[in-house]
Amino acid sequence: MITRHQIYFQDSRHMEALASNSVDLVVTSPPYPMIEMWDAMFAGQDAEIGIALQKGDGLMAFEKMHGVLDAVWHEVWRILKVGGIVCINVGDAARTFNSRFMLYPNHSRIINEFLKLGFHALPVILWRKQTNAPNKFMGSGMLPAGAYVTLEHEYILILRKGSRREFKLDAEKQNRRESAFFWEERNAWFSDVWMDVKGTSQNLGNRAARLRSAAFPFEVPYRLINMFSVKGDTVVDPFLGIGTTMWAAMTSGRDCIGYELEGGLRDEIDVIKNTILPFANEKIKNRIGNHLDYLDANIGPKGGFNYKNAYYNFPVKTRQETEILLNPLMTIETIAKNSFEVTYSDKSHRLRVIEKHKPDNPQTPSSSPQKTTPSKKMRRSFQRDLW
Repeated sequence: MITRHQIYFQDSRHMEALASNSVDLVVTSPPYPMIEMWDAMFAGQDAEIGIALQKGDGLMAFEKMHGVLDAVWHEVWRILKVGGIVCINVGDAARTFNSRFMLYPNHSRIINEFLKLGFHALPVILWRKQTNAPNKFMGSGMLPAGAYVTLEHEYILILRKGSRREFKLDAEKQNRRESAFFWEERNAWFSDVWMDVKGTSQNLGNRAARLRSAAFPFEVPYRLINMFSVKGDTVVDPFLGIGTTMWAAMTSGRDCIGYELEGGLRDEIDVIKNTILPFANEKIKNRIGNHLDYLDANIGPKGGFNYKNAYYNFPVKTRQETEILLNPLMTIETIAKNSFEVTYSDKSHRLRVIEKHKPDNPQTPSSSPQKTTPSKKMRRSFQRDLW
Protein backbone atom coordinates (compact mmCIF):
# COMPACT_ATOMS: atom_id res chain seq x y z
CA MET A 1 0.00 0.00 0.00
CA ILE A 2 1.18 3.53 -0.82
CA THR A 3 -0.22 6.89 0.27
CA ARG A 4 0.63 10.34 -1.06
CA HIS A 5 0.72 13.65 0.76
CA GLN A 6 0.92 17.17 -0.64
CA ILE A 7 1.27 20.54 1.08
CA TYR A 8 0.36 23.84 -0.56
CA PHE A 9 1.67 26.92 1.22
CA GLN A 10 -1.22 28.95 -0.15
CA ASP A 11 -4.50 30.54 0.86
CA SER A 12 -7.13 27.82 1.29
CA ARG A 13 -9.84 30.18 0.08
CA HIS A 14 -8.53 29.23 -3.35
CA MET A 15 -7.97 25.47 -3.59
CA GLU A 16 -7.99 25.34 -7.40
CA ALA A 17 -5.47 22.48 -7.36
CA LEU A 18 -8.21 20.19 -6.03
CA ALA A 19 -10.92 18.93 -8.36
CA SER A 20 -14.56 19.26 -7.42
CA ASN A 21 -16.06 16.23 -5.68
CA SER A 22 -12.65 14.62 -5.16
CA VAL A 23 -12.17 14.57 -1.37
CA ASP A 24 -13.52 12.02 1.11
CA LEU A 25 -12.94 13.78 4.43
CA VAL A 26 -11.97 17.22 5.74
CA VAL A 27 -10.41 17.44 9.20
CA THR A 28 -9.22 20.80 10.44
CA SER A 29 -8.86 23.26 13.27
CA PRO A 30 -9.10 26.81 11.88
CA PRO A 31 -7.93 30.00 13.57
CA TYR A 32 -10.56 30.89 16.17
CA PRO A 33 -12.20 34.27 15.53
CA MET A 34 -11.96 36.71 18.44
CA ILE A 35 -8.96 34.97 20.01
CA GLU A 36 -6.31 37.69 20.21
CA MET A 37 -3.44 35.59 18.86
CA TRP A 38 -5.29 35.42 15.52
CA ASP A 39 -6.22 39.12 15.25
CA ALA A 40 -3.28 40.05 13.01
CA MET A 41 -3.81 37.07 10.72
CA PHE A 42 -7.49 37.89 10.19
CA ALA A 43 -6.77 41.61 9.76
CA GLY A 44 -4.23 40.69 7.09
CA GLN A 45 -7.01 38.98 5.14
CA ASP A 46 -9.53 41.81 5.56
CA ALA A 47 -8.49 45.33 6.58
CA GLU A 48 -11.99 46.06 7.93
CA ILE A 49 -11.33 43.56 10.72
CA GLY A 50 -8.47 45.67 12.06
CA ILE A 51 -10.64 48.79 11.91
CA ALA A 52 -13.47 47.06 13.79
CA LEU A 53 -11.08 45.89 16.50
CA GLN A 54 -9.64 49.38 16.92
CA LYS A 55 -13.14 50.80 17.31
CA GLY A 56 -14.04 48.12 19.84
CA ASP A 57 -16.82 46.81 17.61
CA GLY A 58 -16.57 43.18 18.63
CA LEU A 59 -19.63 41.96 16.77
CA MET A 60 -18.46 43.50 13.50
CA ALA A 61 -14.97 42.01 13.91
CA PHE A 62 -16.54 38.63 14.75
CA GLU A 63 -18.66 38.63 11.61
CA LYS A 64 -15.84 39.82 9.36
CA MET A 65 -13.48 37.15 10.70
CA HIS A 66 -16.05 34.49 9.94
CA GLY A 67 -16.41 35.98 6.50
CA VAL A 68 -12.78 34.98 5.90
CA LEU A 69 -13.52 31.44 7.04
CA ASP A 70 -16.75 31.30 5.02
CA ALA A 71 -14.76 31.50 1.79
CA VAL A 72 -12.84 28.39 2.86
CA TRP A 73 -16.04 26.55 3.74
CA HIS A 74 -17.40 27.31 0.26
CA GLU A 75 -14.32 25.62 -1.21
CA VAL A 76 -14.80 22.69 1.16
CA TRP A 77 -18.31 22.21 -0.22
CA ARG A 78 -16.93 22.20 -3.77
CA ILE A 79 -14.11 19.68 -3.24
CA LEU A 80 -15.99 17.23 -1.02
CA LYS A 81 -17.69 14.17 -2.46
CA VAL A 82 -21.35 13.46 -1.83
CA GLY A 83 -21.39 11.50 1.41
CA GLY A 84 -18.14 13.11 2.52
CA ILE A 85 -17.66 14.31 6.09
CA VAL A 86 -16.26 17.54 7.54
CA CYS A 87 -14.83 17.61 11.09
CA ILE A 88 -13.94 21.01 12.55
CA ASN A 89 -12.30 21.53 15.93
CA VAL A 90 -13.17 25.03 17.14
CA GLY A 91 -13.63 26.84 20.42
CA ASP A 92 -15.80 29.79 21.34
CA ALA A 93 -14.19 33.03 22.48
CA ALA A 94 -14.87 35.35 25.41
CA ARG A 95 -13.62 38.92 25.17
CA THR A 96 -14.13 42.42 26.53
CA PHE A 97 -14.65 45.54 24.40
CA ASN A 98 -15.55 48.93 25.85
CA SER A 99 -15.86 47.36 29.32
CA ARG A 100 -18.43 44.88 28.04
CA PHE A 101 -17.62 41.19 28.38
CA MET A 102 -19.37 38.72 26.09
CA LEU A 103 -19.17 35.34 24.43
CA TYR A 104 -18.53 35.01 20.69
CA PRO A 105 -20.05 31.64 19.69
CA ASN A 106 -17.75 30.46 16.91
CA HIS A 107 -19.18 26.95 16.79
CA SER A 108 -22.77 28.06 16.12
CA ARG A 109 -21.69 30.63 13.52
CA ILE A 110 -19.79 27.94 11.59
CA ILE A 111 -22.66 25.45 11.81
CA ASN A 112 -25.07 28.05 10.42
CA GLU A 113 -22.80 28.73 7.45
CA PHE A 114 -22.50 25.03 6.66
CA LEU A 115 -26.27 24.63 6.83
CA LYS A 116 -26.63 27.48 4.32
CA LEU A 117 -24.25 25.66 2.00
CA GLY A 118 -26.40 22.53 2.14
CA PHE A 119 -24.50 20.36 4.63
CA HIS A 120 -26.32 18.18 7.14
CA ALA A 121 -25.24 18.72 10.75
CA LEU A 122 -24.46 15.55 12.72
CA PRO A 123 -24.10 15.27 16.53
CA VAL A 124 -21.13 17.24 17.82
CA ILE A 125 -18.37 16.17 20.20
CA LEU A 126 -17.48 18.25 23.23
CA TRP A 127 -13.75 18.06 23.84
CA ARG A 128 -13.33 18.73 27.54
CA LYS A 129 -9.81 20.14 27.83
CA GLN A 130 -8.22 19.46 31.19
CA THR A 131 -6.81 22.44 33.04
CA ASN A 132 -4.64 22.81 36.09
CA ALA A 133 -5.72 26.43 36.71
CA PRO A 134 -6.65 26.90 40.39
CA ASN A 135 -9.07 29.75 39.57
CA LYS A 136 -11.74 28.27 37.32
CA PHE A 137 -13.99 31.31 37.15
CA MET A 138 -13.77 34.68 35.40
CA GLY A 139 -15.01 37.99 36.72
CA SER A 140 -15.57 39.20 40.27
CA GLY A 141 -14.76 36.12 42.29
CA MET A 142 -17.37 35.03 44.79
CA LEU A 143 -19.68 38.04 44.42
CA PRO A 144 -22.87 37.64 42.39
CA ALA A 145 -23.68 38.44 39.71
CA GLY A 146 -20.39 39.42 38.14
CA ALA A 147 -18.61 36.06 37.82
CA TYR A 148 -18.62 34.12 34.57
CA VAL A 149 -18.48 30.46 33.65
CA THR A 150 -15.03 29.40 32.46
CA LEU A 151 -14.72 27.92 28.96
CA GLU A 152 -13.14 24.50 29.50
CA HIS A 153 -14.25 22.73 26.35
CA GLU A 154 -14.01 23.02 22.60
CA TYR A 155 -16.28 21.64 19.92
CA ILE A 156 -15.68 19.09 17.20
CA LEU A 157 -18.33 19.86 14.61
CA ILE A 158 -19.30 17.00 12.30
CA LEU A 159 -21.17 17.67 9.07
CA ARG A 160 -21.98 15.62 5.99
CA LYS A 161 -22.49 16.59 2.37
CA GLY A 162 -25.59 14.85 1.10
CA SER A 163 -26.67 11.30 1.90
CA ARG A 164 -24.66 8.66 3.71
CA ARG A 165 -21.70 7.19 1.84
CA GLU A 166 -22.23 3.79 0.22
CA PHE A 167 -19.77 0.95 -0.35
CA LYS A 168 -21.05 -1.12 -3.27
CA LEU A 169 -18.06 -2.91 -4.85
CA ASP A 170 -16.55 -5.99 -3.19
CA ALA A 171 -13.14 -4.31 -3.05
CA GLU A 172 -14.67 -1.27 -1.32
CA LYS A 173 -16.40 -3.48 1.22
CA GLN A 174 -13.18 -5.38 1.95
CA ASN A 175 -11.25 -2.15 2.42
CA ARG A 176 -13.94 -0.90 4.77
CA ARG A 177 -13.72 -4.07 6.86
CA GLU A 178 -9.95 -3.75 7.14
CA SER A 179 -10.40 -0.11 8.24
CA ALA A 180 -12.73 -0.98 11.12
CA PHE A 181 -12.00 -0.09 14.75
CA PHE A 182 -12.16 -2.17 17.89
CA TRP A 183 -15.28 -2.42 20.05
CA GLU A 184 -13.69 -0.54 22.93
CA GLU A 185 -12.41 2.17 20.58
CA ARG A 186 -15.89 2.64 19.18
CA ASN A 187 -17.28 3.13 22.68
CA ALA A 188 -14.70 5.82 23.50
CA TRP A 189 -14.44 7.57 20.15
CA PHE A 190 -18.16 7.89 19.47
CA SER A 191 -18.99 9.37 22.85
CA ASP A 192 -20.23 12.96 22.60
CA VAL A 193 -17.80 14.04 25.33
CA TRP A 194 -14.04 13.46 25.03
CA MET A 195 -12.28 13.81 28.37
CA ASP A 196 -9.31 11.52 27.71
CA VAL A 197 -7.56 13.67 25.07
CA LYS A 198 -5.03 16.00 26.63
CA GLY A 199 -3.80 19.29 25.15
CA THR A 200 -0.86 19.27 22.73
CA SER A 201 1.36 16.85 24.62
CA GLN A 202 2.24 14.75 21.59
CA ASN A 203 5.95 14.48 20.78
CA LEU A 204 5.55 16.08 17.39
CA GLY A 205 7.33 19.36 16.79
CA ASN A 206 8.70 21.89 19.22
CA ARG A 207 6.49 23.70 21.70
CA ALA A 208 6.95 27.12 20.11
CA ALA A 209 5.75 25.91 16.71
CA ARG A 210 2.77 24.11 18.25
CA LEU A 211 1.72 27.24 20.09
CA ARG A 212 2.24 29.45 17.06
CA SER A 213 0.13 27.16 14.90
CA ALA A 214 -2.36 26.36 17.71
CA ALA A 215 -1.90 22.68 16.81
CA PHE A 216 -4.44 20.26 18.16
CA PRO A 217 -3.14 16.98 19.64
CA PHE A 218 -2.42 14.09 17.30
CA GLU A 219 -5.15 11.97 18.88
CA VAL A 220 -7.93 14.32 17.70
CA PRO A 221 -7.38 14.03 13.91
CA TYR A 222 -6.25 10.42 14.28
CA ARG A 223 -9.55 9.41 15.83
CA LEU A 224 -11.61 11.43 13.37
CA ILE A 225 -9.79 10.03 10.34
CA ASN A 226 -10.35 6.47 11.54
CA MET A 227 -13.97 7.20 12.45
CA PHE A 228 -15.05 8.79 9.17
CA SER A 229 -12.85 7.42 6.37
CA VAL A 230 -11.29 4.21 5.10
CA LYS A 231 -7.76 3.34 4.03
CA GLY A 232 -6.80 5.01 0.76
CA ASP A 233 -9.26 7.89 1.15
CA THR A 234 -8.17 11.49 0.57
CA VAL A 235 -8.18 13.75 3.62
CA VAL A 236 -7.83 17.54 3.35
CA ASP A 237 -6.86 20.05 6.03
CA PRO A 238 -7.31 23.67 4.88
CA PHE A 239 -5.43 24.96 7.97
CA LEU A 240 -2.56 22.48 8.19
CA GLY A 241 -0.32 24.21 10.75
CA ILE A 242 2.57 21.90 11.63
CA GLY A 243 0.85 19.07 9.77
CA THR A 244 -0.86 17.17 12.58
CA THR A 245 -3.72 16.04 10.32
CA MET A 246 -1.24 14.87 7.68
CA TRP A 247 0.77 12.83 10.20
CA ALA A 248 -2.46 11.27 11.47
CA ALA A 249 -3.50 10.45 7.89
CA MET A 250 -0.13 8.82 7.23
CA THR A 251 -0.49 6.71 10.36
CA SER A 252 -3.99 5.67 9.25
CA GLY A 253 -3.07 4.81 5.65
CA ARG A 254 -4.94 7.72 4.04
CA ASP A 255 -3.77 10.25 1.45
CA CYS A 256 -3.65 13.84 2.67
CA ILE A 257 -3.56 17.33 1.16
CA GLY A 258 -2.92 20.34 3.34
CA TYR A 259 -3.06 24.09 2.86
CA GLU A 260 -1.07 26.41 5.11
CA LEU A 261 -0.75 30.18 4.76
CA GLU A 262 2.33 30.54 6.98
CA GLY A 263 5.38 29.41 5.03
CA GLY A 264 7.48 29.75 8.16
CA LEU A 265 6.17 26.39 9.37
CA ARG A 266 7.83 24.58 6.46
CA ASP A 267 11.02 23.83 8.40
CA GLU A 268 9.11 22.44 11.36
CA ILE A 269 7.11 20.16 9.05
CA ASP A 270 10.34 18.85 7.52
CA VAL A 271 11.72 18.06 10.98
CA ILE A 272 8.60 16.11 11.95
CA LYS A 273 8.64 14.26 8.64
CA ASN A 274 12.00 12.77 9.60
CA THR A 275 10.60 11.32 12.85
CA ILE A 276 7.07 10.30 11.89
CA LEU A 277 7.80 6.64 11.06
CA PRO A 278 8.71 5.49 14.59
CA PHE A 279 6.01 7.74 16.07
CA ALA A 280 3.32 6.31 13.77
CA ASN A 281 4.36 2.71 14.23
CA GLU A 282 4.40 3.15 17.99
CA LYS A 283 0.83 4.46 17.76
CA ILE A 284 -0.22 1.39 15.76
CA LYS A 285 1.57 -0.89 18.22
CA ASN A 286 -0.20 0.83 21.12
CA ARG A 287 -3.63 0.36 19.52
CA ILE A 288 -3.05 -3.37 19.31
CA GLY A 289 -1.52 -3.47 22.78
CA ASN A 290 -4.48 -1.56 24.20
CA HIS A 291 -6.83 -4.13 22.69
CA LEU A 292 -4.84 -6.96 24.27
CA ASP A 293 -4.98 -5.14 27.61
CA TYR A 294 -8.74 -4.79 27.18
CA LEU A 295 -8.95 -8.53 26.57
CA ASP A 296 -6.93 -9.31 29.69
CA ALA A 297 -9.22 -7.10 31.77
CA ASN A 298 -12.53 -8.33 30.35
CA ILE A 299 -12.27 -11.79 28.85
CA GLY A 300 -13.88 -14.65 30.75
CA PRO A 301 -16.54 -17.33 30.49
CA LYS A 302 -19.13 -14.62 29.88
CA GLY A 303 -16.83 -12.08 28.25
CA GLY A 304 -18.60 -12.19 24.92
CA PHE A 305 -15.44 -12.27 22.76
CA ASN A 306 -16.89 -14.80 20.36
CA TYR A 307 -14.86 -13.97 17.23
CA LYS A 308 -11.23 -14.09 16.19
CA ASN A 309 -9.43 -11.49 14.10
CA ALA A 310 -8.25 -13.27 10.97
CA TYR A 311 -5.00 -11.29 10.68
CA TYR A 312 -3.85 -11.10 14.30
CA ASN A 313 -5.36 -14.31 15.66
CA PHE A 314 -6.69 -12.64 18.83
CA PRO A 315 -10.29 -12.46 20.10
CA VAL A 316 -12.61 -9.61 19.20
CA LYS A 317 -16.09 -8.69 20.33
CA THR A 318 -17.97 -8.50 17.02
CA ARG A 319 -17.89 -9.94 13.52
CA GLN A 320 -17.11 -6.46 12.14
CA GLU A 321 -13.71 -6.54 13.90
CA THR A 322 -12.53 -9.82 12.39
CA GLU A 323 -10.66 -8.23 9.48
CA ILE A 324 -9.11 -5.15 11.10
CA LEU A 325 -5.61 -4.69 9.67
CA LEU A 326 -3.30 -1.87 10.78
CA ASN A 327 -0.53 -1.43 8.23
CA PRO A 328 2.88 -0.42 9.66
CA LEU A 329 4.74 2.35 7.85
CA MET A 330 7.93 1.26 6.07
CA THR A 331 9.32 4.31 4.28
CA ILE A 332 8.57 7.98 3.72
CA GLU A 333 10.19 9.76 0.80
CA THR A 334 10.08 13.28 -0.62
CA ILE A 335 9.00 12.86 -4.25
CA ALA A 336 8.62 16.56 -5.16
CA LYS A 337 8.55 19.93 -3.45
CA ASN A 338 6.34 19.63 -0.35
CA SER A 339 5.16 16.23 -1.54
CA PHE A 340 5.70 12.91 0.24
CA GLU A 341 5.04 9.25 -0.48
CA VAL A 342 4.61 6.62 2.25
CA THR A 343 4.87 2.88 1.75
CA TYR A 344 3.32 0.35 4.12
CA SER A 345 3.73 -3.31 4.91
CA ASP A 346 0.90 -5.33 3.42
CA LYS A 347 2.14 -8.51 5.09
CA SER A 348 -0.22 -9.70 7.76
CA HIS A 349 1.25 -9.62 11.25
CA ARG A 350 -0.62 -12.88 11.71
CA LEU A 351 1.97 -14.56 9.46
CA ARG A 352 4.63 -13.69 12.05
CA VAL A 353 2.48 -15.26 14.75
CA ILE A 354 1.91 -18.35 12.59
CA GLU A 355 5.67 -18.80 12.19
CA LYS A 356 6.03 -19.09 15.96
CA HIS A 357 2.73 -20.48 17.22
CA LYS A 358 1.65 -22.42 14.10
CA PRO A 359 -2.12 -22.37 14.67
CA ASP A 360 -4.18 -24.74 12.58
CA ASN A 361 -6.46 -22.10 11.05
CA PRO A 362 -5.70 -20.84 7.47
CA GLN A 363 -3.38 -17.93 6.69
CA THR A 364 -5.95 -15.77 4.95
CA PRO A 365 -9.14 -14.15 6.28
CA SER A 366 -12.07 -16.53 6.33
CA SER A 367 -15.45 -15.55 4.99
CA SER A 368 -16.90 -17.19 8.12
CA PRO A 369 -15.09 -15.74 11.15
CA GLN A 370 -14.19 -18.40 13.69
CA LYS A 371 -15.40 -18.28 17.26
CA THR A 372 -12.62 -18.70 19.79
CA THR A 373 -11.46 -18.07 23.34
CA PRO A 374 -7.63 -18.32 23.28
CA SER A 375 -5.57 -18.40 26.44
CA LYS A 376 -4.00 -15.35 28.05
CA LYS A 377 -0.61 -17.00 27.54
CA MET A 378 -1.05 -16.86 23.77
CA ARG A 379 -2.13 -13.23 23.88
CA ARG A 380 0.86 -12.18 25.96
CA SER A 381 3.26 -14.04 23.71
CA PHE A 382 1.67 -12.34 20.68
CA GLN A 383 2.04 -8.91 22.29
CA ARG A 384 5.71 -9.56 22.97
CA ASP A 385 6.44 -10.81 19.46
CA LEU A 386 4.36 -8.24 17.54
CA TRP A 387 7.22 -5.95 16.48
